[in-house]
Amino acid sequence: MPHQMLIARLRSVTGLSEQDQAKLESMPHTIKRFAPGECLARQGDRPVSCAVVMGGFLSRQRVASDRTQITSFYIPGDIPDLHTLHVPEMDRDLRSIGTSIIALVPHSYLRDILAKSAALAHAFWRETLIHTAIYSEWIENLGSREALPRLAHLLCEIAARLELVGLLDNGRFHVPFTQQDIADACGLSTVHANRTIQELRRRKLIEWNGHAVDLLQRDRLELLAEFRPSYLMR
Repeated sequence: MPHQMLIARLRSVTGLSEQDQAKLESMPHTIKRFAPGECLARQGDRPVSCAVVMGGFLSRQRVASDRTQITSFYIPGDIPDLHTLHVPEMDRDLRSIGTSIIALVPHSYLRDILAKSAALAHAFWRETLIHTAIYSEWIENLGSREALPRLAHLLCEIAARLELVGLLDNGRFHVPFTQQDIADACGLSTVHANRTIQELRRRKLIEWNGHAVDLLQRDRLELLAEFRPSYLMR
């Protein structure tokens, strides 16, 4: 059910009454599975529903001068196109990283429950603010950090966000990212991204086997990245 991760996400940053939780649990929805690299929505599309990530990861991205720039990753519990309730046109592509499972919830239902519950409206507005803060942090990360702390910061952020929805296990998490995805998110070439990952391994800060990432020394990794999770409003 789409409500489980979403409720876990909202509970991590704000309270939910039983009535509001019931409204989320009864959301009408359509479940869709997306293949690796498949687009949920493209720049210029005007969705009539919002996507709730149930499983897998999504990226928001744009291709410019034949280069892809990923500007956000989305994890289970996120609603990456929540803004389309008020700004109807997609400004970037929304793509599945690996296989993802998405629940599509009609705009009409979301508008109705948000109009009737100030607490839910507050919770969803807070979600929008959090993703705006994440976007701002990504800009700073790309503009002011060298490759090593830049990639370290990305890993710290993903770990912190997954922890909020119970998907971090003793410093370990699973991601379907390719090195190209990491490169596109960090503004690096794939060669540079690979070398940076190897350097984090050499320093015994992380281990990365297949899709499993282990933060071996999370405190040291956060120190290297200058990672302060307050922007996630935990």
